[in-house]
Amino acid sequence: MIGLISGTSMDAVDVAVADLSLDGATVVLEPVEHHEHPFPEELRTAPTSAAEVCALDTRLGRLFGAVAARYPGDLVASLGQTVHHWVEDGRCLGTLQLGQPAWIAEATGLPVVADLRVRDVAAGGHGAPLASTLDALWLAGFAEEGPAVALNVGGIANITVVAPGEPVTAYDTGPGNALMDAAMTVLTSGLRTHDVDGEFALRGRVHAELLDRLLADPYYALPAPKSTGKEHFNRAYLDRVTEGLVLPAEDLLATLVELTARTVAAGCAGAGLVIGSGGGMRNPALVAALRRHLPDLRGSDELGLPVDGKEAYLAALLGFLTWHGLPANVPTATGASGPRLLGSITPGHEPPRLPRPVTTAITGLRISHQRRPEDGGSRART
Repeated sequence: MIGLISGTSMDAVDVAVADLSLDGATVVLEPVEHHEHPFPEELRTAPTSAAEVCALDTRLGRLFGAVAARYPGDLVASLGQTVHHWVEDGRCLGTLQLGQPAWIAEATGLPVVADLRVRDVAAGGHGAPLASTLDALWLAGFAEEGPAVALNVGGIANITVVAPGEPVTAYDTGPGNALMDAAMTVLTSGLRTHDVDGEFALRGRVHAELLDRLLADPYYALPAPKSTGKEHFNRAYLDRVTEGLVLPAEDLLATLVELTARTVAAGCAGAGLVIGSGGGMRNPALVAALRRHLPDLRGSDELGLPVDGKEAYLAALLGFLTWHGLPANVPTATGASGPRLLGSITPGHEPPRLPRPVTTAITGLRISHQRRPEDGGSRART
């Protein structure tokens, strides 16, 4: 499986190659390799017309196809690039991911599973965080004695909470890197799009009044399931919330770091184990702030999944489940009315030959770093 995703930060295409199989009710995921491919600067501009949406859909599809074609695989799964996530009154009404899968199929010759969020939305869910699918299966083995939380910090931060005897919950906690990135872009007139190594934030001090303004956002009080995006937490939002305040750039970044840390920590309260992943885990200032609130925070790579590659491996898992006729959402996490097969399949150069649908409910995920002997076996393969 080749998994592709471009997150809300729009800084790179993440790709992961995984060997996936079924061992009874357990998915076995063997990470093979993962990489980042920098995002071309001309694709960072948000489209403002139908013509621009069409052009971006094509250019992203061609970019994803060019990336996927560099890796060996049998099937591609693409979460695409979210360009708009439509939420009103706490309900998701639509979501749009670009990166036309036909271009990926044409470039690779492989079938492509894509458009993975919208079926969950049509079923009343938020289509996010789909990371809850991987997390719920993976954390089942870590949550036998108490709650365990998987945290992903991208442009938006999200968590999945797995507790013994309780329904899985998951939601976007609020901004991850989004406001920090917006601030750096403004402060440097576009020369920097993020605070490299937390350089500014580490020199700054938290501004109490600004932090109070930020924490007063009504989003944080909404019940789960809930989702948000850069439609809400963006440069215009930052301009409004800092109106009338004069503070050094370093203090602004330090305060935005503390906002992310506090809102994440609020969702992780009571957890015995918090497993972090995503680009935010590369920011020393943010990791230090998170660990002040969450001393048991561990990076996902300590437990077998690369911090930088986890979401691309998620894409591979979602495609694998769809290919085998298995639901790939967690209704209690997204708010959907029930389990759903996700995505659409675009054929490659050959007619698609799907395996017989799996009827056994999947209850676990095992990360394996032991290469399997190629003996055919009795396990389902892509």
